[in-house]
Amino acid sequence: MGPVKSFRDRIRDGDTIILAEGYIFQFERMGLLQMGSWVPRVILDEPERVEALYRDFARCGSDVVLAFTYYAHRTKLQLVGMEGRLEEINRKALRLARRVADETGTLMAGNICNTTLDPRKPGQKEEIRRVYKESVAWAKEEGADFILLETITFYEEAIIGLEEIQAAGLPSVINMPRGVTGETWDNHNLDDVFADLHKRGADVIGMNCWTGPETTIHFIKEMRKKYKGPLAAVPVTYNTTLEEPTFLSRINPRTGKIAFAEDLDAIMSCRTEIKEFGKQCLELGVQVVGLCCGNSPHFTRALAESLGRDTGASTFSPDMTKHFLYGDKMKQPKLQFAGDTDVMGKV
Repeated sequence: MGPVKSFRDRIRDGDTIILAEGYIFQFERMGLLQMGSWVPRVILDEPERVEALYRDFARCGSDVVLAFTYYAHRTKLQLVGMEGRLEEINRKALRLARRVADETGTLMAGNICNTTLDPRKPGQKEEIRRVYKESVAWAKEEGADFILLETITFYEEAIIGLEEIQAAGLPSVINMPRGVTGETWDNHNLDDVFADLHKRGADVIGMNCWTGPETTIHFIKEMRKKYKGPLAAVPVTYNTTLEEPTFLSRINPRTGKIAFAEDLDAIMSCRTEIKEFGKQCLELGVQVVGLCCGNSPHFTRALAESLGRDTGASTFSPDMTKHFLYGDKMKQPKLQFAGDTDVMGKV
């Protein structure tokens, strides 16, 4: 396979980069990861499953194999007594990602995320830097093409992460979620934070997690009015609204209770919504387009096809003209079975 166009060259040339995420929720649905702690021990328990999902996302159109190191950091592993395997779990995820990226002609990204620490508290700023420094170092050593820093809720945490990525000499995508207030948890306006991160040299800035496709597009449109540089949009695959903008606060319409996290299926997005999200990203010139929590390969394929891609999995894209009830020979909602029975009136 020939040389792969670099991340910065793609951004410079105005290319759209598809970024498939969502490993944590996908493995939880498969019974291989615990909801709540969200620690990706599947990397060590069943690495072949991780490699397979890397391949599935690449086959369905992702331009990037994102190393599954989300929540594989020191703070999270301490929570489940696995801190002693910190470097092992990171390097394993990264090496598998590098191998799949090389075999599929895609980019490989290191992934660092919110540390769950508060930089305003004594000693925690230093611990945040420690977490990011070692995570970025492992990613660089294992051949990452760029680093995705995401779901960052503190302004100062974002700065520390960007500084460590820059110190390693790697390109950066810095994504932050947007909640009800439009502020970080340390009370900074997100628009001001994004502007500052751009001035500090972040290659791409944008949004990820918390908000669904339609809500994310609403905020991306607002960002685009103020910022003309490279943007990223990576929503969750759950429906949110401006009244309930995050999937953390959405109400399950069946129970009247918070849907997060066991009942999120009740507010799942559909493929049509994913496709509309992709089309609007294209119109807005969003260059890093992906899906976060809730994503699955079929959603990534729908997104890729909405961006005009013919993926390795497009052979098996839906074709309802071949369906026995909804096929192309059916000119009206009526089919004849067993005499004059109107089947469509009974389903």
